[in-house]
Formats: sequence, structure tokens, C-alpha cells
Amino acid sequence: MNLRENLAPLIKGDVLDDLPTRTTYSRDTSIFERMPSVVVFPKDAEDVTAVVGFVNEAKTRGENISITARSAGTDMTGGTLTDSISLVFTKYMNHIIEISDDWAEAEPGVYYRDFEKATLAKHGMIMPSYPASRGICAIGGMVANNSGGELTLQYGKTNKYVHELDVVLSDGSRTVLRPLTHTELERKQAQQDLEGKIYRDIHALIGAHEHEIEDARPNVTKNSAGYALWNVVDKEHNTFDLGQLVVGSQGTLAFVTKAKLGLVKTREHRAMLVVFLSDISILPEIVKRVLAFEPESFESYDDQTFKLAVRFVPQIIGHFGIVQMIKLGFAFIPEMWLVLTGGVPKLVLMAEFAEDSAYGALQKAEEARDALEGLAVRTKIAKSEAAAAKYWTIRRESFALLRKNLKGLYAAPFIDDIVVHPSDYPRFLPELETLLSHHKLLYTIAGHIGDANFHIIPLMNLGRALDHREILELCPQVYKLVAKYKGSITGEHNDGIIRTPYLPIMYGEKMCELFAEVKKIFDPLNILNPGKKIGGTIEDIEKYMIKHV
Repeated sequence: MNLRENLAPLIKGDVLDDLPTRTTYSRDTSIFERMPSVVVFPKDAEDVTAVVGFVNEAKTRGENISITARSAGTDMTGGTLTDSISLVFTKYMNHIIEISDDWAEAEPGVYYRDFEKATLAKHGMIMPSYPASRGICAIGGMVANNSGGELTLQYGKTNKYVHELDVVLSDGSRTVLRPLTHTELERKQAQQDLEGKIYRDIHALIGAHEHEIEDARPNVTKNSAGYALWNVVDKEHNTFDLGQLVVGSQGTLAFVTKAKLGLVKTREHRAMLVVFLSDISILPEIVKRVLAFEPESFESYDDQTFKLAVRFVPQIIGHFGIVQMIKLGFAFIPEMWLVLTGGVPKLVLMAEFAEDSAYGALQKAEEARDALEGLAVRTKIAKSEAAAAKYWTIRRESFALLRKNLKGLYAAPFIDDIVVHPSDYPRFLPELETLLSHHKLLYTIAGHIGDANFHIIPLMNLGRALDHREILELCPQVYKLVAKYKGSITGEHNDGIIRTPYLPIMYGEKMCELFAEVKKIFDPLNILNPGKKIGGTIEDIEKYMIKHV
């Protein structure tokens, strides 16, 4: 079957199968490479419907065909990669439809930076669940991964802000997913189509396994692993919302063509408490004391990140305008001196406090600093956002720095998003450090220390079989350790190719069987991003892992 010739007459958008285009969409920011057969750029929801309908019919006839949605391609799990049809939203489906007082509607290809600029300009509000890649990620990926980031500590993840989703189901039909009352749910269940069957079957599945589902709910602050069955029924408001199941599903259940997203007004003034820590054993006490003052964000990065940031100061400040470049250049002088004198801390913690006045923010930061008296730490207060800029730059740019500047090594995200409970730091962190030490890796750790969400990025030569074996050995070891402490193997980045085979370590086989049933209910022909969330194997990891940088 010539996919381009068959698909092109069906849609208004573009259908390309030239090698440069296919190569461009064969990679994301993961450790995988997978060449699509064809790349489709839909103009609108009607195009998406036409393509999904075509794939459904072809699969019914026995064709080996599937379709995977993609927005900005910042995914770190291989979740947007396919060897069949890649459906890319950023080229055309990139419109902000409407901005209201406390919500906005946007297509999946809208870059978050443009979305935030527009909502700030109109009402001074934002959707606060943006990830560290806020400058290059898109709305579709944020919904698909249930993204979170530096403000999640105070404001929560993306699912909290999803009011409605316009979606295309696996048979090509379109619907809107939103919270339904009991009466509305009954009407949906009465429909004699795929949508009606989905509502009937998911409602029955949740009812039959209510206690098992609730017991499986991760009780850490963040989770993007598996399907969030525990979020569908809202007992407080007596609603049933399949949109909460599609959020975080990585395009395996339905394709989002428009999202109605809630907005919040953040406080205007900020001050940051920076904590330089060399003794990891006192980390839990530091976190406990600082969290008592309700920081808006509480981030961290380790000594390796610190050293690399100083090493690549020119590249860091090169992203900014000339005035900001000069300011940041001078601002990094103390950090350069620390590296030269060997005084680099093991961890740098950044607690940022937001209030309605500059005085209020500074007071909070000072009170948190005073609460750390008696602990073996050094502290500094950045009294404004400008003063805090260099710390945020290191934290936000660390992954990009590693990817772009280490010749012969690749920043390999595969154990990059684990979450535990802050109270488990004294036991978990030494065990993790011991485990990693056995593998003799160079790695950096950054993360959301207030959420106990760690991003561990080993630096590897993916051209070597030895490094491939390290990945396959280390993944289950780290995930078993996380499961021991009842954490999540992914707080924000999702499952994709890299984590899908390991979901039973976290949830157990029975819960994963329920996930498989969810996938079958929504997508009986398995045409929507197969091998992610359900059905992925270790052999997939081996097959698609990058063999060269």
C-alpha cells in the first residue's frame, strides 16, 4: 500500500514520505529512533477524522497499519515515535480558539510559550502545569503526558486544568469529553455506537474493580504511569469524566483536537531561598522545614549539573539577549570561583516564594531561611526574579545543555522521572546512590525536591553495546527500588517505549490487565499509538534504541 497516495486525496493538509521529512520525525528527545512510513500534517479535526477512519478500515482489512500523534516532539520516552503514520499537529493545528476569564481553548499544536503569552496578555493568567521545556513544548503533549513542572508543588498537574477535550475516537468518530452528571452518563451509555460502548464498558469496569483501582492509586505527589482510572469518577461532585482517562494516555485511547484548559492568576512578586547542601542525610529535615512556609516551587540540581553549567556558561547565556547575557555572565562569577576552589555543594536547593508584594515574598524566604538554623547548610536569598535567574537557568537548561554539548556522550533519559515520598529520603537516596555506583555512570540529578520527583540523566555512548546493556540492566533495578518505597516510575514524562514493559513492577500484573482492557475498549483494533502503555516489550527497547548519536 502506498500510504501517501492513498491518504493525500482524503485530507486538506500535507502528506509527505520523502526521506528528510521522515528522518526529522524519527526522533524525539528520548534514546530511541523509529522511522515513520509517512508523515501527515492535518489542517483540522476533519482531517484527523479522515486519517483515523482510513487507518481503521485498512486495519479491518488486515493491513499492518497504525497512527501516532505528535505535537512538538519533546517527549523523552519515545512516545511519539512510530514506523507507520506520524500525525503532526504543530504545522497547522496551532490555533488558540478562545480565551475567557479563567479558561482558554487551544488546538494541540499550539506551543505553550504562545499560549502563555496570549493568556497573560489578555487576563494576566496562565496554565501553571508547564514542564521545564515550556519554551518548546506544545499543548497536545502536555495533555497527552499529564505534564507537570516547577509549579506543580502548589498548583497541581495538567489533569487539574483540563475542562473539556474534543477528541477523535479509534473509529474516526468525534466527540467531546467532559464531566457528566448521572443523567448525562445514562444518555451516553444508551448510544449505539463506539462512544456509547466505551461509556458502558468503562463504567462497568470501574464499578467491578472499584477497590482494586483505588488501592492502585499512587499516593505520591505526581504520577503519569498507566491509565488514571482512579480519576474518572469524582465522588465529591458526582461526575464521570473520561477526559481524565485520556489525559496522560499518550494518544493511545483517542486523539485530542482541541482542549479547554483552566487558567490561574499567579502571585506577582517572588523571592528565592537558595540552600547549598553537602550532607544529604539532612535533606528530609530541610524539605520538611521549608515546605512549612508553602513555597510556590521547590527545585534542585546536583553537583554534576552545577559543574557542567559552569563549564558551558557561554552556551547558557547565548540563549538570551545581549543585556541579559551580560547580566548572567557577571552573575555566574561566584559559581565559577566555587568550581575552581573545590567548594561545589552536593545539592543546590531552590525554594521560591510568591506573594502579592515584594515585601511579603522576601519575608517568607527569610522566615524559611531562619527555620534552617542549626543545620549544616549555607543559604542565600535572591530577592527578585532577576536575582534568581541564574539558578532557574541552570535548572531549566540542564537537560538541553547535556544533549547539545557533550561530544561522544548522549543525555539518556531512561530512569529520569522517579517519584517517592519525601519522608523516605533517608532510606531511599542512599540505596539509589549505591545502586547507581555499581554501574559507574556519569550522571546528573535535577528535580522537584519538594515533590520528591528526581530526574536522573546518565550520560552515555549509545554507539556502544555495553551502554545499551547498562540501560536494560539498570531500568528494572531502579524501578524495583521505587516500587519498594511505593513510588511512581514516572511522575511527569510518561511510559512510552522505555517504561511500558516495566509497568507490572509498579502496579502488578492484575492492574496491568485492567489497563489492557481499557485500551481494548477504546481501541479494539490497536491502531492508536500501539506498544505504548500496553503491549510494549523489552525487545522494543532493544530494537529502537539509538545506535549512534
